[in-house]
Amino acid sequence: MEIAKRLNGIGEYYFSQKLREIDELNKQGKNIINLGIGSPDLPPHPDVIKTLQEESIKSNVHGYQSYKGSAILRNAISEWYKRWYQVTLNPDFEILPLIGSKEGIMHICMTYLNPGDKVLVPNPGYPTYRSAVMLAGGKCVEYKLTQKNKYEPDFESLEKSNLSKVKLFFVNYPQMPTGQLPSKELFEKIVAFGKKHHILIVHDNPYSFILNNNPLSLLSMEGAKEQVIELNSLSKSHNMAGWRVGILCGAKERVNEVLRFKSNMDSGMFLPLQLAAAKALTLGQDWHDQVNTTYNERREKVFRLLKELKCKFSRDQAGLFVWGKIPSKHKDGYVLSDDVLYRSNVFITPGGIFGTAGSKYVRVSLCVPAEKIDEAIDRIQNNK
Repeated sequence: MEIAKRLNGIGEYYFSQKLREIDELNKQGKNIINLGIGSPDLPPHPDVIKTLQEESIKSNVHGYQSYKGSAILRNAISEWYKRWYQVTLNPDFEILPLIGSKEGIMHICMTYLNPGDKVLVPNPGYPTYRSAVMLAGGKCVEYKLTQKNKYEPDFESLEKSNLSKVKLFFVNYPQMPTGQLPSKELFEKIVAFGKKHHILIVHDNPYSFILNNNPLSLLSMEGAKEQVIELNSLSKSHNMAGWRVGILCGAKERVNEVLRFKSNMDSGMFLPLQLAAAKALTLGQDWHDQVNTTYNERREKVFRLLKELKCKFSRDQAGLFVWGKIPSKHKDGYVLSDDVLYRSNVFITPGGIFGTAGSKYVRVSLCVPAEKIDEAIDRIQNNK
């Protein structure tokens, strides 16, 4: 059977392939320590799990749900945005719960892109931006993020390019994979750029609570709501990656436009799961402090691991990963990653999977217990 042309140029996700290889190595008794994947290994708060359990046993919660999500969840999201981001959102019109924010990326592309429309995507950046644009028939226009420019868009360079067919602009801060934190000044520039060129900004914001004392929403900028769709997620901030709870926020018109596509793709989330997510959004500073204490301990150990590999890195990174520049003796991050994998039975992610600008980097996940990171360091030290 011939596959659809829309899949041309879209290969299997890197981690999908690599995890199969790691599985084979484990079957050979290698016992690989996986420092590549950003899937939180810590559980959600006990009250969140308790809410899911208590609600699930009720007899009247198992049917189809509203395409716009439970009003209880939307109100909880609204209150959460007000409390943490100082952003006022109408829960009836400006919030759309998602089955994960990754779903939202695809929905936005399918809602707005016609064949040939162009989209600005970061390099390095989350690979799903590129694949979603291509699947929707759009064309990716990569903008390079460099350490020299603090991993911020080069607006001067973008202004000189042909933006006539650019319809969307993907941004992501705290940035993945570089861990770069945003400033208010950067966000103001992004909104102004979108307004000037009539480009819809899509801000992917799942990392703002991880190792960051100042969560920031692009929607908090003056006039942003008319120009910005923001995606958020409970996957990282509340250790609920497998629960698939995402958020789309923006002006009423944008939400309704995306809903036209989304309502034809799914029938909403299980209600008890939505109610548990609403409970998670009421957790306070003590929850985030507890989670970040664990991640900070792990990050210090990952810094040690990167030093063993002679990588250079910034200590001011946020999010679930540490981004490090490889030593010049290695051709690229793929070579270093494979060397560490086959020599020490430790997997770290090559930066090249996030775009050509990441080829001289590697990314290390914090989603592994501290003792496992210690063991990985020992293996690397003993197999130089």
